[in-house]
Amino acid sequence: MLIIPAIDLKDGKCVRLRQGRMEDSTVFSDDPVEVAGRWVAAGARRLHLVDLNGAFEGKPVNGEIVNAIARKYPDLPIQIGGGIRTAETIEAYLAAGVQWVIIGTQAVKEPKFVTEMCERFPGHIIVGLDAKDGMVATDGWAEVSTVDAVDLAIQFAHDGVSAIVYTDIARDGMMQGVNIDATVRLAEATRIPVIASGGVTDMEDVKRLAAVAESGIAGAITGRAIYEGQLDVAEAQAWCDRFKPG
Repeated sequence: MLIIPAIDLKDGKCVRLRQGRMEDSTVFSDDPVEVAGRWVAAGARRLHLVDLNGAFEGKPVNGEIVNAIARKYPDLPIQIGGGIRTAETIEAYLAAGVQWVIIGTQAVKEPKFVTEMCERFPGHIIVGLDAKDGMVATDGWAEVSTVDAVDLAIQFAHDGVSAIVYTDIARDGMMQGVNIDATVRLAEATRIPVIASGGVTDMEDVKRLAAVAESGIAGAITGRAIYEGQLDVAEAQAWCDRFKPG
């Protein structure tokens, strides 16, 4: 299981939000490229980038920073979400050296877009499902739909999606622990690798996720915990590498 540091981009800075609220953000750095280097030095094998402005505006806003990180660390697999609504955006990110793009809002509003993008860019599409009480939220989490996260995920089971990033909005940035049950339920229902997000706070969360990783949990995204020193990236990844289920 991979430990995946998150870099959330807002107005060109590295921030963390609480429950996705743009007005409740903490700035951790004015230099996201330097932050990426910090996690690379800690042994991160993948980075999770989010263009928060883009998620609300429906198009990339912090794309140049994403491109700069990809150029600086060409051997580091990067996944990017936020404002990805067109094939042209996907093509531009992949050309810049990003490995995966995360389709979130568009996956809810236009599921066939995921199918089409998986055909056009095989191996490079991740679906982002952000849920509140099991229902998928869209548009930077500003709108909560009536679509059940598991039901939607099942629709993509045969599209060739590389992974699903599943975020429990209620726990995101709140340092309250990860929603293990909902994450496992999603993984078992789809058989698509699931990356857990939202509330990954400390080593206990990492251990709990690793214990059920065989159900299909491929990674854990962590943000506020690593910025505030509650979780050490290198230690967590080393533990996951050594862990043997059972």
